[in-house]
Amino acid sequence: MTETEVWYGDVVLPEGVYCGWGVAFRGATILAVAPGEMLAEYRDTTPAETKYIFPGLIDVHAHGGGGASFPDATSLDEVKTAAGEHLHHGTTTMLASLVTASVEVLGQRAELLARACEEGIIAGIHFEGPFLSEVRCGAQDPRFLLDASPEVMKQLMEAASGWARSMTIAPERNDRAALEILVEAGAIPSWGHTDAGPAATRAAVAMGSEICPAGRRATVTHLFNGMKPLHHRDPGPIAEFFSAAASGQVALEMICDGVHLRPEVVRAVVSTVGTENCVLVTDSMAAAGMADGEYSLGPQQVRVSDGVARLADGDSIAGGTAHLIDCVRQAVVSAELPLNQAVAMASLVPATLFGWLDRGVIGNGKRADLVAVDEELRPRGVLQAGTLVS
Repeated sequence: MTETEVWYGDVVLPEGVYCGWGVAFRGATILAVAPGEMLAEYRDTTPAETKYIFPGLIDVHAHGGGGASFPDATSLDEVKTAAGEHLHHGTTTMLASLVTASVEVLGQRAELLARACEEGIIAGIHFEGPFLSEVRCGAQDPRFLLDASPEVMKQLMEAASGWARSMTIAPERNDRAALEILVEAGAIPSWGHTDAGPAATRAAVAMGSEICPAGRRATVTHLFNGMKPLHHRDPGPIAEFFSAAASGQVALEMICDGVHLRPEVVRAVVSTVGTENCVLVTDSMAAAGMADGEYSLGPQQVRVSDGVARLADGDSIAGGTAHLIDCVRQAVVSAELPLNQAVAMASLVPATLFGWLDRGVIGNGKRADLVAVDEELRPRGVLQAGTLVS
């Protein structure tokens, strides 16, 4: 019979941090979360230098890491390398993000990622394109951008074999019939890479709210990045995204890595729309966890210098190089957010958005996904479904 183990530390729950508590687990299941003295009968396997215990982190927008790229992967080993880089830094659930390419290539990559989902390497697929704005395409290849159509959407959803979970769509390139196919396949829209004004944005958000099933809602792809800036006389899409998030219609992705957004902006967004409507993501590419140098992001070449990824031909930021735990640290140290709020935006909120009700929070009966971190919020141990992976 599997032995019950316990990790001791300051346990981070959505409502606060509980000092001197412990988390008891047997196999893949959490059995108890309680003051440490109540768990003394169990075997202590707490990683060295543990200060805090987080739930496993959940990244719903990531393109790669460890030198491997989801949009460029042609083997399961490459997918494992990219996902494993983040897993060993505390991300126990991950969506693999593709970038705009030809429909044929996107279908091939989706088929491979679907196999990775079936093997439990990743939890689903996020399509970042091809229905994006040419004006705000960022590091997306403009040659392959399209207006949304039912035919292409059906082709991509079939290639994903039921594992599509999210797709970034520019409001101005949206199509109701295509959106219905996306949602019927089990995925949600994520509005972004857009030059839309308020009217088109508001219409897309309303359509998404109407089409998404009860309990589900759209997200906004990396807020502020890849979209028309907010101006008080020409607000673009951002004011509408704020209003929709404040009312709970959408959740706002933020890349809190110190590069894509200033920490003051992150703090302002959270205080405006609420923690429950914000999601921390990495938008990571192959260079996450790697040295500066040359990398690929789908059909685009990327140069990484001082940890910042930009297109080799141009100046657009081309994804991130951080792990999600780094974004949590930035949110706490630089944006000065409470630890429990920062952790919730990287665990509970995305779990709720995507219906992963067995994870995202430390609680009795939940999956034993845990991250032990030291005082500097650096990982010291990672459990995924009760298995020590780092």
